[in-house]
Amino acid sequence: MKILLCLLTLSLLTAVFPAFALPQAPVRLWPGAAPGALGTTPNDIPTLTPYLPDPALATGAAIVIFPGGGYSGLAIDHEGTAYALWLNQSGVAAFVVTYRLGSQGYRHPVMLEDASRAVRLVRSRAAEWKIDPNRLAVMGSSAGGHLASTLLTHFDAGDSKSTDPIERESSRPDLGILCYAVLSMVPPNVHEGSRQNLLGDHPSPALLNYLSSEKQVTSQTPPCFLWATGEDSVVKAENTLDFAAALRRNGVPFDLHVYQHGGHGIGMGDDNPPFRNVLPWTADLLFWLKAQNFVK
Repeated sequence: MKILLCLLTLSLLTAVFPAFALPQAPVRLWPGAAPGALGTTPNDIPTLTPYLPDPALATGAAIVIFPGGGYSGLAIDHEGTAYALWLNQSGVAAFVVTYRLGSQGYRHPVMLEDASRAVRLVRSRAAEWKIDPNRLAVMGSSAGGHLASTLLTHFDAGDSKSTDPIERESSRPDLGILCYAVLSMVPPNVHEGSRQNLLGDHPSPALLNYLSSEKQVTSQTPPCFLWATGEDSVVKAENTLDFAAALRRNGVPFDLHVYQHGGHGIGMGDDNPPFRNVLPWTADLLFWLKAQNFVK
């Protein structure tokens, strides 16, 4: 019944606001079992759901979205679907990823494999989805921001010799958007729950360093938009500030915002289309995306 009501709501929105396209059916990241799958339940099958804008508004840009949830759950509606529908209003295609989680028995590098595969998959179907494979960003909130940042700092050019055409595609995002992101895996700014779910009980110092994204920035890291709040008591704003400082040291362009008010996990503030009452970061992001040629 809940699914039916959601579909009816989306249908009404599509009729009244053409920018809101009905999502397509979820696409499995791998046609068969995902690498390292522990079973065959929906929790073991990572997917992405395409949200494509009205063709009259489409800019050709696309954003792959990783919802947060501490690597224990996924805030799909709050930090996935709502973002996607909001981006559609500005002509940007969006793809919401359900990646595997620590609460389901998975550990790194499974989550990074899912994220990399999602970017490769979108690039491989760029013609079908009418997007520019060279204007493809990643966006993540909280632990989803950590996953996005891991991909921003640990991408590769693809395997040109692979028999799988998807694996030949680059996993490098062209831009990154990090929302109150978990970025460090070491004290004093680590979010303990995310680290536990991602890495288990006794991660090595080398692995903690490898997955502390503020320590992994290079001159090849893509440009980023970052925001956090001073009142966030769950994930310290220092995560975002330290990552921004690393971008600056390496000459990577970035746009940084730390807002005075707002707790953790606030998303856009308004998760209900047509999104007329959203938080200021959304306007700042659109301004930046225009400068990156993602939004008209």
